[in-house]
Amino acid sequence: MEPPAIRDRRHDALGDLRVLPDEILCDVLDLLTPRDLARLSCVSSVMYILCNEEPLWMSQCLRDGGQLEFRDTWKKTTLHRKNLCTKVEVCEKPLKFDGFHSWFLYKRWYRCFTTLDAFTLDSGDMERKTSVTLEEFHSEYDGKKPVLLTELANTWPARTKWTIKQLSLDYGDISFRISQKSSQKIKMKLRDYISYMEVQHDEDPLYIFDDKFGESASPLLDDYSVPYLFREDFFEVLDLEKRPPFRWLIIGPQRSGASWHVDPALTSAWNTLLVGRKRWALYPPGRVPAGVTVHVNEEDGDVNIESPSSLQWWLDIYPQLSDHDKPIECTQLPGETIFVPSGWWHCVLNLETTIAITQNFVNKSNFEFVCLDMTPGHCHKGVCRAGLLAVGESIPGDARDHEFSKMKLLDDSDLLRKAKRLKGSDLLIKPFQPNAQWHAGNAQVQPLSMTQMENFSYDISFLSKFLEENRDHYNSAWSPDNSIGQREMREWLRKLWISKPDIRELIWKGAQLALSIDKWHACLVEVCACHNLPPPLDDEKFPVGTGSNPVFLVSDFVIKIYVEGSLDSSIHGLGTELEFYHLLRSTTSPLKDHIPDVLASGILANENGFLRIYPWDGKEIPNVITNCKLMGDCMMTNSFPFGIWSKIKTELTDQVTSKPRNIWPYIVTKRCRGDIFANLREVISMNDALHLASFLGSQLRNLHRLPLPEFCESYRLSVKNDSLQVAHSESNIPVAWELIIMTLNRRRRDVRKRLHVWGDPIPRHLIEKADAYLPPDLMMLLDFIKDNDGLYTVSTSPTWIHSDIMDDNILMEYCRPIPSFEHPSCSPSTANGELIAFDAEQNISKWQATHIIDFSDLSIGDPLYDLIPIYLDVFRGELVMFKQFLESYGLPLSKASMNGWLPCMVSENLERYKRTSYRAMCYCILHDENVLGAIFSMWKELRTAETWEEVEETVWGELNNYQCSR
Repeated sequence: MEPPAIRDRRHDALGDLRVLPDEILCDVLDLLTPRDLARLSCVSSVMYILCNEEPLWMSQCLRDGGQLEFRDTWKKTTLHRKNLCTKVEVCEKPLKFDGFHSWFLYKRWYRCFTTLDAFTLDSGDMERKTSVTLEEFHSEYDGKKPVLLTELANTWPARTKWTIKQLSLDYGDISFRISQKSSQKIKMKLRDYISYMEVQHDEDPLYIFDDKFGESASPLLDDYSVPYLFREDFFEVLDLEKRPPFRWLIIGPQRSGASWHVDPALTSAWNTLLVGRKRWALYPPGRVPAGVTVHVNEEDGDVNIESPSSLQWWLDIYPQLSDHDKPIECTQLPGETIFVPSGWWHCVLNLETTIAITQNFVNKSNFEFVCLDMTPGHCHKGVCRAGLLAVGESIPGDARDHEFSKMKLLDDSDLLRKAKRLKGSDLLIKPFQPNAQWHAGNAQVQPLSMTQMENFSYDISFLSKFLEENRDHYNSAWSPDNSIGQREMREWLRKLWISKPDIRELIWKGAQLALSIDKWHACLVEVCACHNLPPPLDDEKFPVGTGSNPVFLVSDFVIKIYVEGSLDSSIHGLGTELEFYHLLRSTTSPLKDHIPDVLASGILANENGFLRIYPWDGKEIPNVITNCKLMGDCMMTNSFPFGIWSKIKTELTDQVTSKPRNIWPYIVTKRCRGDIFANLREVISMNDALHLASFLGSQLRNLHRLPLPEFCESYRLSVKNDSLQVAHSESNIPVAWELIIMTLNRRRRDVRKRLHVWGDPIPRHLIEKADAYLPPDLMMLLDFIKDNDGLYTVSTSPTWIHSDIMDDNILMEYCRPIPSFEHPSCSPSTANGELIAFDAEQNISKWQATHIIDFSDLSIGDPLYDLIPIYLDVFRGELVMFKQFLESYGLPLSKASMNGWLPCMVSENLERYKRTSYRAMCYCILHDENVLGAIFSMWKELRTAETWEEVEETVWGELNNYQCSR
């Protein structure tokens, strides 16, 4: 008698959901919380199976990031991490069900338990060399093709010391970073990770990929040395904390690995294996591997690569490739070093437990490509990462006959067209997918022979044709995937220019790509000639500092060209700065002695390819911009049409012109002696630091005491719009405060969206509470009293605010040390023309703060706003310096009283509005810069804070103890 047929459970257990593929169901389940998964698992047998899949619980667990300790299964680990585990759940045996079959789940299970014997043989594609001279390496391999080098690590102590057992003994309690497809950073103690490796059966196992091992386990750095072939590294001119990640300790079990990718910034890399065996696959630049999709964001050039896991690619896609389409392959053995040239795609699969060390580097052969990759724009990035499929029919005419183009073009024009993703922001680049489904009805890709692949390299003259001619590199969005920030890039190129004069021709070419340095140098030369300044020397050709505008030091002069933002914002930036200097000169404020002297200013215009200068002192409207229809306001009673009030009006009304940037304002100031505090932070004493804090307090007091420019009342009507939500019938609010509240209201509208974009390290649970923490009416941040007419008015006045007093905008000068009894004065003075200074106890202060620079971000607002960059960036949260600053500042910051608040402002949380710390925290949340990222980076313990009040008290609590001394 035949056994009864097993009935398929899917129909009854899933109901209408049965029409969805299992992979879609699993993706939906991944969006739920652990509690929801627990509830859903009780609905039916199939839901029980799907809700208890280990990959699902692995994703749930890794979502939160942080320190991880694996507990037998991912479900148990997740429940323990979230404090949801009970004895019943731990001891409960899983249920078994028949009658449910899933090809998707089976393939996933197969990847978890398969062996990799099929990939043990080496096809011999990769050239193996025992020894290579430096000259041979540069002529045959560097920038041209990969190679396996077998004897570079023979003398390393790591060859014998780096075993799983020994590393566990020496570094078992050290936490290392884990590489996983998770937005949150994950760490595990090495001993816990080794225990995980021994029991795991994950389809994509966790993989130690730690770029900070040199800081957490520094003795490891003594166990190896950079091979002589790769010691030239241009990133070495940057301080360690500023250079991009460049070295990684790699430990992983069988079946783990790195999916298809191109190394960051098109750097080259070497990878030395100490334990185990690795399987490598490589494609030349621009040859997108099968199964890989590349997205390039059209706005900032951010590159996002969608790729199956390394194991999945080797098991599912690799067997379908024809011989012509297969990559270069090799099996790397212990002691061998592989060199991966710039821009080469590669994928790595660990055939057994492995330990390796790898470093990326920039040298003469790839420097220009690194600069190109970090240049703003998207077309050139698409070509570098995904070949001509990235740009399709927009290929420049003079590039179509290039050898690169011939090898990459497809016959099917449909595949050359740009396809948009549904959200409309990314450029979808179709990958090569030479499988049966792809071949049906589509043109074939012209294959590359192995010889072509091995000798395929970038052509910088060809790739640079895809740069956007009209893009302002100083003024464009910087791609988040760049290995260093835009400001660090400028600093890097300048340091290279100064420290490596023998390769300045090469550095200039790279800077032309990344900074359009030739354009700004031409502007600099024109300004110098117009104002009879000495021409820039070779050492003066590069901009200094890390600001958003190019600033040049030429002899005793500083030339700043305003390029940040739109033409409106640049003109208003200079106009406001000139208005401020004019107003300051008419006062007796001591601040005059601590800001640079303005010597000249004007407008640079590119007219038909020729630069012309129009001098301008900020007054009237210059003829060169009359036809640009900017927002300069002639209704003001003073003579600065592009001054502070016009600047605020422009920002609030969104009437910003989008004219091409062929006009740039500039200013020339006298060069102040000394160095910026950013370069001196590590060398000055605490005594000097306290002097700096006192200096900043005094000068900020002087700034906040300055009178504001005259204001025309008719201006009030011209700026009111729908965003003005502060006009209460019982109030008599100065228009300046109205404008400030309008600005804050605009930022408040999308506060959660902005915080989500900034993301880590700002805790997500606090982002969701930001709106509730802010006052329902932002006027509650102000202090109201009744005036003589019985109307409510603000008790304090807004002030000038610098907005950007950071460590690169403070100059300090070295003081000549002399015996204290010679000069009993406590204040700075001079002896024989040299600066000297003493503290109150007559101790010599070696470094004295002298100047505050860069007033282009001037605004008007609550003086408390200026304390944010000073405390977070200059003092780095150092409370002693902050207290010294407040003692020197001495002006009122707290509310005088809470009596007489408007009826509409009554709140059950009224007490919080009495705290100065509350106002400061609100300004941090509403700030247009990511100051919250700085807060949660400095006070890491606050990442677990449950409320904003906890953050407020920790960071700004000292303000509640502050007593005004003046």
